[in-house]
Amino acid sequence: MESLLHDLGKQPLWREYLDYKSEKSRLTEKERNDLIEFIDSKKYEDTVKKILNGEGLGIPAKIHINKMGKSKKRVIYSFGDDENRVLKLISYLLYRYDGKQSPGCYSFRKGLSAQKAIRKLTNTPGISEMWCYKSDINDYFNSISVPLLLPILERVVDGDELLYRFLRQTLSENKSVYENEIIHENRGVMAGTPTAPFLANIYLTEMDLYFTDNKIIYARYSDDIIVFAKTEKELLEHRDVLHEFLNKYKLSVNADKEKIVKPFEAWEYLGVEFKNGEIDLSSATKKKIKGKIKRKARALRRWKLKKNVGDDQTMKVMIRTFNRKFFENKDPHDLTWSRWFFPLVTVKSGFQEIDAYLQQYIRYIPSGCHSKKNYKIKFGKLKELGYKSLVNEYYVFKKSNTNRN
Repeated sequence: MESLLHDLGKQPLWREYLDYKSEKSRLTEKERNDLIEFIDSKKYEDTVKKILNGEGLGIPAKIHINKMGKSKKRVIYSFGDDENRVLKLISYLLYRYDGKQSPGCYSFRKGLSAQKAIRKLTNTPGISEMWCYKSDINDYFNSISVPLLLPILERVVDGDELLYRFLRQTLSENKSVYENEIIHENRGVMAGTPTAPFLANIYLTEMDLYFTDNKIIYARYSDDIIVFAKTEKELLEHRDVLHEFLNKYKLSVNADKEKIVKPFEAWEYLGVEFKNGEIDLSSATKKKIKGKIKRKARALRRWKLKKNVGDDQTMKVMIRTFNRKFFENKDPHDLTWSRWFFPLVTVKSGFQEIDAYLQQYIRYIPSGCHSKKNYKIKFGKLKELGYKSLVNEYYVFKKSNTNRN
């Protein structure tokens, strides 16, 4: 059996990968042009040669990223640009093992997605009457035990010894560059690297299959897990089994995100809230976007004063920022609300709340305070400056979909 890695030096495969990424709108124009140049000049050849010769990759950089509203930082890893591009192609080729994963795992897979997880759960008959348990795994990617992962990986890649040896070597190195020094640490599957999502998926396949094989209503999207039962007793049994699996795989639950929800109460998953047959924005989603709105408005107020920028121009920048976030963002790494929430949400209340909050902070920019005087800036003025209402755009989306159907 020829290894998947032997395909890495084939330019037609790189062009197939480019077409796939372009078709799925997962590349910005700059990323696409850079990838075309990378392929045309065959810059992948040196990295591929090292991989095929068993030399592996270089040492990844360890990077800390601020988590919004939290003092704790998120840790990710990154190899060099050429190595990362080759790893992305390997990740694309790893889709061939998709069939060995559980249907209860929805993350980073062809044909499955977070939206499909939400639809599957919310369309389940009697879901409102069930008990619900929601949990989140602590620092999942970087906490995965490599010694426990390797036998699972070997079974999944099924005879591709070269691929297995390469991934084993990459995972087992236990080195990273941090603040210009080489450090030794347990890195798990290295969050931020292109192959990490695949490895994180297969690591908990045994747990995923336990729930799906036993016809238990369950979904996992990376580190976010939700499970349902008809009775509290049954739900607690499911929770205990889930904890046993996590203990077996040396993982722990984030206690702050662990929650049991009674029948007919609202449960939240992957950014949305479900209650009595209706889907709305989750409280976490609303809190997150409100934080972004407040910080942006304050930053623009400071910019306006420092640069002596006019009120209208500053408010326009604020409006344009959130129009991109909600409706127009061309960055494939940052899904717009219109593409993510509009197809799922069934009520307008969450959008109304965010509309009111955003309008409040647009009006805040000229004065730097919140007062009734701010409402001298009428809604018509905001529209002249380019403001788009989430509620209005949501109804336009729903109407166009109804007419199309």
